Amino acid sequence: MIDVVEISIGNSENKHLCSSSEYELNKGVNIIAKTDKGLQYGIVTKSNFKVKPQEVTETLFKVSRIANKEDFRKNKQNFSHASKALKKCKNLIKKYKLNMSLINAYYNFDRSLLYFQFVSDERVDFRDLAKELASIYKTRIELRQIGVRDKAKYIGGCGPCGKELCCRQFLKDFESVSINNVKNQNLSLNPSKINGVCGRLLCCMKYEDECYKELRKDMPTIGKMVETDQGKGKVISIDILKQTYRVDLGDKGIIECEVNGSNK
Repeated sequence: MIDVVEISIGNSENKHLCSSSEYELNKGVNIIAKTDKGLQYGIVTKSNFKVKPQEVTETLFKVSRIANKEDFRKNKQNFSHASKALKKCKNLIKKYKLNMSLINAYYNFDRSLLYFQFVSDERVDFRDLAKELASIYKTRIELRQIGVRDKAKYIGGCGPCGKELCCRQFLKDFESVSINNVKNQNLSLNPSKINGVCGRLLCCMKYEDECYKELRKDMPTIGKMVETDQGKGKVISIDILKQTYRVDLGDKGIIECEVNGSNK
């Protein structure tokens, strides 16, 4: 078993596991962590707990030390300087006429890396931009193209359900969502109903899919002829969550049936 804590870095909602065998850390404690991008300032979001090695599916960071007042001051300064770098980079993007929308910028803790994220509909040759940024800030520059779903996760917002975006709350990875997932929920293929704020199919379509598949098992398909207590008719609609379906009996009208067999 590995002793870890969960941390967030910068203003990101993404959570990372961090090895913490040398420290007992409570939620809310500020720490300096060794990461794949060098030293970074983070906040503990979940106190010490143990995981099996096979349960670690991402790069395991390591707690370097508990942050002090000077670290806090330096981190605050890094945020301020990164904000200015973001504005500068946006101006340079206009200068080089690049088709890219800059999302954020941040320094790692020891300022050995200045990291930018951007969105674009095409592959961007940003070599000249990176060279000029490196000459200005005298540190390693990393520009990373992200997708519109990553952008929505970073910016946040509310979904059509009225709740905070799932990607902002708890989703760590984006699984592929298909039209079949939408059809399994018996939803209309109306983009305004099935697309999220990112313009892609709603993520919930994927992680709810198994539940809907299970609920549909005993339900008839639309168009099927079925026997009811009042005669034979054609299924014209189904309600998966209510576990009911409507049957057209012709001259006898339309009735609603439950999966367990009762009619209304």
